[in-house]
Amino acid sequence: MYGFFLVPADFFGIFWVMTMFDVDKIRADFPVLQEEVYPGVPLVYLDSAASSQKPLVVIEAMNEYYRRYNANVHRGIHRLSEEATNAYEGARERIARFINAAESCEIIYVRNATEGFNLVAYSWGRANIKPGDEILLTEMEHHANIVPWQLLVQEKGAVLRYVPFNEDGTLDLSSLSELLTERTRLFSFTAVSNVFGTINPVKQLVDAAHAVGALVMVDAAQAVPHMAVDVQAWDCDFMAFSSHKMCGPTGIGVLYGKRELLEAMPPFMGGGDMIRRVRLDGSTWNDLPWKFEAGTPSIAEAIGLGTAVDYLTNLGMDNIHAHEQFITNYALEALSEVPGLKVYGPPANQKAGVAAFTLKGLHPHDISELLDKDGIAIRAGHHCAMPLHHKLGLAATARASFYLHTTTQEIDKLVISLHRARKIFRL
Repeated sequence: MYGFFLVPADFFGIFWVMTMFDVDKIRADFPVLQEEVYPGVPLVYLDSAASSQKPLVVIEAMNEYYRRYNANVHRGIHRLSEEATNAYEGARERIARFINAAESCEIIYVRNATEGFNLVAYSWGRANIKPGDEILLTEMEHHANIVPWQLLVQEKGAVLRYVPFNEDGTLDLSSLSELLTERTRLFSFTAVSNVFGTINPVKQLVDAAHAVGALVMVDAAQAVPHMAVDVQAWDCDFMAFSSHKMCGPTGIGVLYGKRELLEAMPPFMGGGDMIRRVRLDGSTWNDLPWKFEAGTPSIAEAIGLGTAVDYLTNLGMDNIHAHEQFITNYALEALSEVPGLKVYGPPANQKAGVAAFTLKGLHPHDISELLDKDGIAIRAGHHCAMPLHHKLGLAATARASFYLHTTTQEIDKLVISLHRARKIFRL
């Protein structure tokens, strides 16, 4: 169907664009969306920020590998191994194009974005961070972009500093020039907050860090699945994201790094495939990207991720982002009609498809349990962002998150269910 979507413009505020985006057809691609949670209760999946559902083409691509050419990669010269290697490395090439990496060797397969942060912390960090050095983060980071750096600075005698956020969930950049100094070695921040949904000014932050000689790592777990990402335009030095949030399988993610940095970094793990030659008195390492991919990799998962990238590419990331902007705007307006409900974060035109909220008189866990009875799946908790919630004075929030298959009818069901929850508790 044709849809009118509300999207932000660089200089012209907000304007309407018309694009072809057949949500009903897209929904038919996802088998789980046809399921009933309980008899007669269809699934309303509003938890894509935690983990996205998988289209049938991704499931079939992985099944095809296991059924038809299951074999290890890089090590065999028989047909099955060669076909598996071609599919595995072909996925890497398509991922590189998807984020506009300069070369496919800059794409390192990891288990998830968390492993990407740990890889950089342990490999680059251990080799480069010294006592008194500073690493800058923000107060809205996911634990995956906090804990590895905490471990590193404890080991190295370095210092962690944080960019605060404003009451509206945007970064407070007024003190950025004071926080970024000649002692700053790395600025690691999220492109999109998994709680507020805030879309941060990545290029501005990268340029500010580079101006003082610091490197930049971007958490793109909530960005790559939802909008066009160009690592060369951003000029970030490292970036991590996860497959399971972008229609791909669990158990695989991507670390992007500039080639010259990755080549200078020592291996993260030792074992097979990351070596060129092993002797009893020492070893030499393989070329990029395999230097960082020890052992038998997640072959089916890489193939599934490559297929997910194809799926998203065919739909068009600009179309996906526009649809999510429309849905988010619709959701925020609808939720504002629920008495006692507070949504955290900036307006729809400054955020991705996330609505974290509280409902006066109800714990987020109770909200989630009650919504589940109506087939509605949301997230409740601290969303792996405890420091953010602590600053807000909250133990938890409820979070509805949207994706390319979310409809206005699903938002309406969410609001109706929230009104029902209030009545049950006589609020």
